[in-house]
Amino acid sequence: MIKIGLFGIGLDTYWNQFDGLLDRLLGYQSEIKGKLEGYDTTVVDVGMVDTPFKANNAASVFNTNEVDVIVLFISTYALSHNVLPLVQKTNAPLIVLNLQPVKAIDYKQFNAIGDRGKMTGEWLAHCQSCVAPELASVFNRSKIAFELVSGYLHDYEVWQELKDDIDAIHVVKTMQHNRVGVMGHYYNGMLDVYSDLTGQASVFGNHFEIIEFGTLKALRDNLKSSEIKSKLNEFEDVYNVAADCEISELERAAKTSIALDKLVQEYQLGSLAYYFEGEGDLAYQDIVTSLIPGLTLLTGNNVPVAGEYEIKNVQAMKIMDVLGCGGSFSEFYAMDFEEDQILLGHDGPAHFSISDGKVGLVPVPVYHGKPGKGLSIQMKVKNGPVTLLSVAQDAKGALFFVCAEGESVAGETLQIGNTNSRYKFPISIKEFINAWSLAGPSHHCAIGVGHKKSTIKKIAKLLNIECIDIC
Repeated sequence: MIKIGLFGIGLDTYWNQFDGLLDRLLGYQSEIKGKLEGYDTTVVDVGMVDTPFKANNAASVFNTNEVDVIVLFISTYALSHNVLPLVQKTNAPLIVLNLQPVKAIDYKQFNAIGDRGKMTGEWLAHCQSCVAPELASVFNRSKIAFELVSGYLHDYEVWQELKDDIDAIHVVKTMQHNRVGVMGHYYNGMLDVYSDLTGQASVFGNHFEIIEFGTLKALRDNLKSSEIKSKLNEFEDVYNVAADCEISELERAAKTSIALDKLVQEYQLGSLAYYFEGEGDLAYQDIVTSLIPGLTLLTGNNVPVAGEYEIKNVQAMKIMDVLGCGGSFSEFYAMDFEEDQILLGHDGPAHFSISDGKVGLVPVPVYHGKPGKGLSIQMKVKNGPVTLLSVAQDAKGALFFVCAEGESVAGETLQIGNTNSRYKFPISIKEFINAWSLAGPSHHCAIGVGHKKSTIKKIAKLLNIECIDIC
């Protein structure tokens, strides 16, 4: 849960000059607190900060409570010297709310008051925008990063933007505490997927746990028959199991799935990137050819898994998963120039929570480009808005995002025991594939449902990395 530090600012000189103004402004602040708590957050509200002494005290409260973000409400005109000490003494992202109480002043009613003193007090209750340039000037000169949100209290766009901010902070916080397992080795020759773990950790703050494939084998070698039966029941619940799936293949995949669950629990993993072939060892080949059903279960249960040791992409998958929109492992499959659509998919794992119906579990006679045969999944992403996200690395080693919003659309797909879906974008597929490729990601990406571009851009800003928007 995100913890928010909230404070308002105003000019203490006003309180004795204009009766009821302070209470009125604190009422607006209370309304803001209630809105923020509606986003499943904890709000630490220190009230009105209108002196440097209160600023110092508020900073201590925020630091003691370890708030994840600070929200500053401009309630009326205020002095910036009451704000700077607080922000300098804390180390959380800052959001400045320049929010009027109403969409526009009722000028006729305002001017009908007649008493210029009362009219001034009424104006000061709407005087939020006066301070926005002053604070921006001070923060810019002090090299303090901040978000400025302008609007009015009941402005839908304001609260949507704040939700995007909170979601972005939640993602960054989750990534900082995420334990990423890396098991096996890269798919030999995929130069685009090779990753710098130190660079990844320095940007996202997560921990990488390098795991031997033998650890998974040891866990799989010691299973109870009751565990296998329970896992087979889970397969029946989650998957649409094809009639031609042999029981021996299902049991083989169930054993591997149980071992994967134990591995995740033992190392407290929040995501996993893997690849292995087990050449020359039948015991290891038995494992690597029975991974996909279990890995799909993990992915759909918030532990995303990327094949081919695609560490950059499992970071993208985790971001999408934390945003609650899936994050299915994908690559470009084909272009349909008749429909101006493009197909993306992969041989698994997939995020079953975004599937159009139950995921099919089917036997395949050969894992293309990989050894052996076994069970795989057949899945289409549900129709509707989608977002594609890739974590990429430039020639200087810097990480950046590539993202695009589009639509998952109805149409024929390839029934080859893979995930694959049709997608349409605001630009033509010729423009899209060129722009996406030239941005420089690896050939994999994460696909999630919903349009999440605005939140992803905020995540990039918090991480201090670039975000390239393809569309």
